[in-house]
Amino acid sequence: MIGKVKQWLGIEGVKLVVNIPEGQALANESLHGTLHLQSMNPQTVTGIRVVLIERYSRGRGEERLVDEYELGRTELNETFEVAPDTVVEKSFRLSFEPLRSEVDTWGDRNIFNRQFAKAARWMRNAESQYRVEAEAKVKGVALNPFDKKVVDLS
Repeated sequence: MIGKVKQWLGIEGVKLVVNIPEGQALANESLHGTLHLQSMNPQTVTGIRVVLIERYSRGRGEERLVDEYELGRTELNETFEVAPDTVVEKSFRLSFEPLRSEVDTWGDRNIFNRQFAKAARWMRNAESQYRVEAEAKVKGVALNPFDKKVVDLS
């Protein structure tokens, strides 16, 4: 009985880890990495969803605003088994479209504008953080395994 509850909740089930190499650039509009899956019990994975999210924050103190934007998504629609005590690796490539603000677009016109745009972002305390979230769909489990990793896209 306890074993069925553990399996339904995903305890001792599939563990998912996102691995993304350093040095990938935002200008490439593509992100690649690997997903590592392992389990203590035999499990069937029916698909994996990978999403790139930008967390854009600006302002200071109580006037600070934070928005999140989904830049890209990919689905690995394949069914495979994860055997006990073995690691299954799946590669992925995520295409995305970066969002550009009006200040960024204006700053790209020439080198002088670029410096003013940098100063404007600094004054507004504007910054973007990027993270990759992955979620695996596991057969017979209520709480699907997931992982998220902050990535540095320069």
